[in-house]
Amino acid sequence: MNIWKRLLLISVTLLSIYSINILLACAKETGCMVYEKLGEQVFGTPGKIIVFGSTSLQNTGAMLSYLFIVKNELPAAIKFLMGEDDTFVAWYVDGRVLVVAVTFLIILPLCLLKNLGYLGYTSGFSLTCMVFFLIVVIYKKFQLSCPFLDRNATDATFSNFSFDTEACRPKYVTFNSKSVYALPTIAFAFVCHPSVLPIYSELKDHSQKRMQMVTKISFFAMFVMYFLTAIFGYLTFYDSVQSDLLHKYQNKDDILVLTVRVAVILAVILTVPVLFFTVRSSIFELARKTKFHLCQHIVVTLILLMIINLLVIFIPSMKDIFGVVGTTSANMLIFILPSSLYLKITHQDASKLIQRIWASLFLALGILFSMLCTL
Repeated sequence: MNIWKRLLLISVTLLSIYSINILLACAKETGCMVYEKLGEQVFGTPGKIIVFGSTSLQNTGAMLSYLFIVKNELPAAIKFLMGEDDTFVAWYVDGRVLVVAVTFLIILPLCLLKNLGYLGYTSGFSLTCMVFFLIVVIYKKFQLSCPFLDRNATDATFSNFSFDTEACRPKYVTFNSKSVYALPTIAFAFVCHPSVLPIYSELKDHSQKRMQMVTKISFFAMFVMYFLTAIFGYLTFYDSVQSDLLHKYQNKDDILVLTVRVAVILAVILTVPVLFFTVRSSIFELARKTKFHLCQHIVVTLILLMIINLLVIFIPSMKDIFGVVGTTSANMLIFILPSSLYLKITHQDASKLIQRIWASLFLALGILFSMLCTL
């Protein structure tokens, strides 16, 4: 991970924390704990529609990326457990079939729950799985000495190494065709804004100060995990590192790699319902459904999950999701919407002049970000 990407990661982390602080300030000023209602109160119906579109696109993109991981990783894990190699073909190890099965056997029951609070336990478990993934990435760095698999070998294992002294030297500043995805991808990774207000409203002692502390701790933890994973992943494989890091650990007899694959699969599966809750809540808010109706709850859940599964099956690559969502909804949710809402809410409050100046600069940065990502 070169220097400019480290700086980019740090910058997006700090900007995201500031962005959520602005959003919480808007919620405190207006008393709105629903993002769509906040947009409607400040900008009317257009504001409500823009917030709905941004949050729905962001969370749908996140769910798609997580189910892509299931689609790509679960077949390999099942083949390993069956003692089969990658050439084994059967309908029950088809990633598309497995995504549908996982969706309706595991994700659907969790999505049918009425309250978001019940998913706190599954979220905690998924976080534990990702910590385990990080530990394994760090461990593998010290176990492997700059391995490059022999791609011409009939059975590529870690016993087939080729060593290139130059290739094993880290490059601190690198620009290539993949660099254009760095900014939208990192922005995409730090967008949790659609879930902030629902979580804020369900805290037992929901004060702005308490929620800000929760936000800072969460962002710091995520930053450390992203940073260390990127550093040790790069220092293990250098320029041959792939966007899907797990695919670089190709030793089929490595139980540890299989275990971490299963852990990552479980983590992403259990994260999908949390994101799904926000999308469904946004739809009900847009339709002004204030009362809980079980039949509507089930029908909307089934329709949304079917649409998401079709997209996972037919979209070719996760890069397409990161590129589109990172340059559109991520930018809106981190920069443009929070700052615009704050400036509108406080436009007659002379005591908040300094805060308004910072929010204006933040909005300008969001516009610049949009221009850079669309070039």
